[in-house]
Amino acid sequence: MPMAFLRRGRLIVLAFWAAFAAPSVASADPVADFYRGRTLSILVGFGPGGGYDLTARTLARYFGRHIPGEPNVVVRNVPGAAGLVLANSLYNLSPRDGTEIGTFNRTIPLDPMLDGTKSQFDAQKFSWIGSTSNEVSTCVAWHTAPVKTIQDAMTTELVVAGTGPAADAVMYPRLMNDILGTKFKMVTGYQGAADSIMAMERGEAQSFCAWTWGSLTATHGDWLRNRTVNVLVQFGLRKHADHPEIPLVLDLAKTTKDRQALELMMSPLLFARPFAAPPGIPQERLTALRKAFDATVRDPDFLADAGKQGLEIDLVTGAEIETVLARLYVTPADVVDRVKAALK
Repeated sequence: MPMAFLRRGRLIVLAFWAAFAAPSVASADPVADFYRGRTLSILVGFGPGGGYDLTARTLARYFGRHIPGEPNVVVRNVPGAAGLVLANSLYNLSPRDGTEIGTFNRTIPLDPMLDGTKSQFDAQKFSWIGSTSNEVSTCVAWHTAPVKTIQDAMTTELVVAGTGPAADAVMYPRLMNDILGTKFKMVTGYQGAADSIMAMERGEAQSFCAWTWGSLTATHGDWLRNRTVNVLVQFGLRKHADHPEIPLVLDLAKTTKDRQALELMMSPLLFARPFAAPPGIPQERLTALRKAFDATVRDPDFLADAGKQGLEIDLVTGAEIETVLARLYVTPADVVDRVKAALK
């Protein structure tokens, strides 16, 4: 048999196998190959039982099914300093391969800017996955108070119940007094939100100014329906979808710097339950984790489970967190100092 014929036959056979092999090579998914048979850990910067822990454990039940390769997902608690211990560890010690992500207090991303004495990370370099919730908070006044709207609070004193100087219920009114010219008068020393609300009921105070819509509607929805309280303003970077008629505090700012100060203070509400991976994980895995996170937060099974546990879900994407942090970290120094003063 001529050699030319044999060579031609060999080439035909090779081409035949190449044609069948090509689709399998093209369909290979390196992300799925990496995660298949592995375990992904969700680290929680608090002890068991709190809101961050509950959110992480609910997410973990559905997250793996949306990640290519469907890894096993486990939750581990790493408590300390409201998640600052975890944030430092996640940034500096965790493997940068997409097998560990963490969740910590919503204020942690701003710690290097507003304090920085104990933070050992660059918040903008975290691989942000997303947040399961955008929490919008409110300021309410008791129905017998002379203040019915936020405009009334510009001219009439309103007594606000709160815990201590570092509490949102105290910081928000103080910042509004400084920036908007409101006349909130803080009365502190209450043990928590429940005590502050009871003080308003008893007539010791007239207002409470850090009540999330989710908590308000779940525990005292009748107060909204019966106008037992008047909602003065919403705190957050965007309005709650169910209450567009209530003014957003950012929209009350008169100058750019006023708005920047308010935005800096309110931004943690946007990334209310933030999830991040260490910096420098492979881009294709970060993309896959973000897509899986978004899909999980939209998953009907996850939403039903979260609803049963009283978790308010409102997806904030990792890209959105990145964008907000990039804007916040170029806030002028004098604006940052103004907010720091409100935190003292």
